[in-house]
Amino acid sequence: MKLDVNVLRYLSKDDFRVLTAVEMGMRNHEIVPAELIDRIASLKHGGTYKVLRNLLKNKLVHHDSSKYDGFRLTYLGYDFLAIKALVNRGVFAAVGRQIGVGKESDIFEVQTEDGKVLAIKLHRLGRVSFRAVKSKRDYLLHRSSYNWLYLSRLAAFKEFAFMKALQKHDFPVPEAVDCNRHCVVMSLVSGYPLVQVKQLQNPENVFETIVGLVVRLAEHGLIHCDFNEFNIMIDDNEKVTMIDFPQMVSVSHENAQMYFDRDVDCIHKFFSKRFHLSLEEMEDNQLDNSEVGACESGRPCFSSIAKEAGFLDKELAASGFAKKDQDEIDKFILDVVENPDDSQSEDETEDDVSINDEQIDSLVESSHSLHLTAELNETCHHNNDFEDKNNSVDCDSAQDQALESALVKEKVSIIQLELGTKKTCFIGSYYLYRLI
Repeated sequence: MKLDVNVLRYLSKDDFRVLTAVEMGMRNHEIVPAELIDRIASLKHGGTYKVLRNLLKNKLVHHDSSKYDGFRLTYLGYDFLAIKALVNRGVFAAVGRQIGVGKESDIFEVQTEDGKVLAIKLHRLGRVSFRAVKSKRDYLLHRSSYNWLYLSRLAAFKEFAFMKALQKHDFPVPEAVDCNRHCVVMSLVSGYPLVQVKQLQNPENVFETIVGLVVRLAEHGLIHCDFNEFNIMIDDNEKVTMIDFPQMVSVSHENAQMYFDRDVDCIHKFFSKRFHLSLEEMEDNQLDNSEVGACESGRPCFSSIAKEAGFLDKELAASGFAKKDQDEIDKFILDVVENPDDSQSEDETEDDVSINDEQIDSLVESSHSLHLTAELNETCHHNNDFEDKNNSVDCDSAQDQALESALVKEKVSIIQLELGTKKTCFIGSYYLYRLI
């Protein structure tokens, strides 16, 4: 559906109030009854039905009377709600021409009040060209029912989170500005899609840079899964920028190696056909400048990549990073606490875990966590039920056991903080924060 923002200029507050009422009703209705819209909007003198006729005329809602008289939002109505919210925030003030279209999104130029040009990406899942979302994406997770507007919203928030995290780790991605509903506002990349480029001054350097990005993403725990000439931008100075992130998965995904090899194969095939590169020589040059091992074919080997740096897949809950992965990390940390001698007996473990018992004890003491003793004393002396049921149990021994258990939990939290699996932990009466 074509985005005509001229209609937006003539919509009143009542129009947006009714649009918002339809959106709220769609949380638990596929088709929202007209009576429910009227109750949510709460317009005076039955004005809701008049507004609905106006919205229906501009194709912002769709009327359905197959089972009962009701309405649902169209993508155009959802666009207007998101654009209105972003304009009210002061993110941009004008919408320009369409600069891109894909199987699941449209991209337009927008302009701020200062004259700066940005890009806005409107996710449009459910098109005829891409309806296999349930099998191709993990947006639904455990949900069995869905609508396309809700899936588009999930895709937008996921892409915004990925873009923010990659920008923070100095990846060449557009700058994420803001996000609302199914819209993502980002900086406008000055360049062209690689598929439109016919000649390059240094195709070898560009090839090495692109394949290096695939490897670097894997080192940070992520795989792009759609890394091809359509999702790579390049400017006049041959600076590379990657785009399109909703489909990214974790290196822990069951098909991670297949996705990684497919991304590398796409780049190899494109440069071989378009720029007639000798891939054998390119692979030799690339491996000479890379610390990553190679497979028999000479390409980067997924199994030889150190995939621990950054933990971005865990931080962003990327597809494939399951709860069992976190459970394994916690189990490893607990083993380190309970068996410090065994864990430090091997050189490899000493390299991986850069913390020992003395450091843990000093951190516990410095955090004044021994204030737990006073709390346990108070609990032990005032707990009458405990005394009635267990008169033969010594209060001091119960106190020691509880204190020992609490200290073990504190040690686990501190090691998680050191390894980067936690950003904060509560020790006694204090919070500890991971600064790096």
